[in-house]
This record gives sequence, C-alpha cells and structure tokens, in this order.
Amino acid sequence: MILGLFEAASTNMNTQRTTHILARISVLFCVLAFLASCENDMRDIDRIASLPEEEAVDISKNVSVTYSDSAKVKAVMTSPEMRVYHDSTGNSEFKKGVEIIFYDEALKETQRITSNYALMHQKEELTEFRDNVVITKADGSIIKTEELFYDEKKQRYYNTVPIIFFFSDERGNQAATSFSSDAGFNRIEMESPTGYWISRDNNLFPSTGF
Repeated sequence: MILGLFEAASTNMNTQRTTHILARISVLFCVLAFLASCENDMRDIDRIASLPEEEAVDISKNVSVTYSDSAKVKAVMTSPEMRVYHDSTGNSEFKKGVEIIFYDEALKETQRITSNYALMHQKEELTEFRDNVVITKADGSIIKTEELFYDEKKQRYYNTVPIIFFFSDERGNQAATSFSSDAGFNRIEMESPTGYWISRDNNLFPSTGF
C-alpha cells in the first residue's frame, strides 16, 4: 500500500513537473514570439524611416500653356506631363518632353523648340532643355544639340556641348563646340566653328537662316 501511495505520489509529482515544464516552455515561446514581433516592428520602423520624404509635387497631364505679353500671344508650350514642385526651388519639370512654339506680333510662327526633357529653374529664371534638343526656324533652318539653356534675365540662349546648324536651303551645315545667341537666333556666336556649303550660280554662300 505504501508502495502504491509512493508510486501514486511519484506519478502525481511527475505529472505536476511535466505540466510545469510545459507551462515554462509555453511562456518561453510567448516571449520569443513577442521578441520576434518587436524585432519585425523595429525593422518596419527602420524601413519606414529610410524611405525618402514624399515629394510635394503637382503632376498635370497633357499640358498646354500660353505665354502672353500685353494681351499678345508670345509662345505656346505643350507637354505630355508637367511636374511643379512645392519645395524651396519651385521648379517645373518636364520628364516626358516639351515643345514651345514662338510667335511674332502677327501670330506667325517664328521658331519652335522641342526636347525630350526640360527643367525650369524658377528662382534662377533659367530654363534648360536636354536630350535631342531641336530648334526649328520658320524658314526651315534647324539647330540640333543635346543641351540648351535660356537665360530669361539676359534673354539669351547658350550651351556648352557640340551643336550643328543645318542651312535652310540644304546647301550644307555648320558645327561648333558651343554657342550663344539672342532670343530670336538671329545673332549667333559659335565656338570653334567648322562646316561645308555648296555654291550655286553666282551665290557663293548659302542662306543660313540664322
């Protein structure tokens, strides 16, 4: 009987010990799960903290802007997309390209500028055109380059990379390492110019259209 009680007591003690161990294991799993959850939360916090601050920008699609002076249209700008940044710069960006057509007082086109990218620096009053920049004059003269700047204060265009001029009568072209010009591309100053032209009749030099 005593042995039976001992066995019963031993069995009861083993059962209590097993239950206690299981309880401790359960608590340990809970603690590990909590720590893992905290680690994941901290990783999420670090990931969120590392994300760039959301840009404050207005995005407009299929834009058409008319520039006028004294109620007279001077130019019309069109673009598939325009981004206006509401930050310290206030810049306007055209990632999908831009086209600007200029007009005279009789609303006749004088020239147009197209490029695959453009950025208007509001504070500096400077506009830059990049990537396949093409200036087309009304008479058919064409200027091609990969970079073009317009200084609104000085009302001058300029660049710092090679540029090529195609004569309007297709009698040749001229290239330069860089250039600067007035707003109408009438007085152009070229750096290290080179080129060729074909004479016809008694007209020695072709019409440049510039």
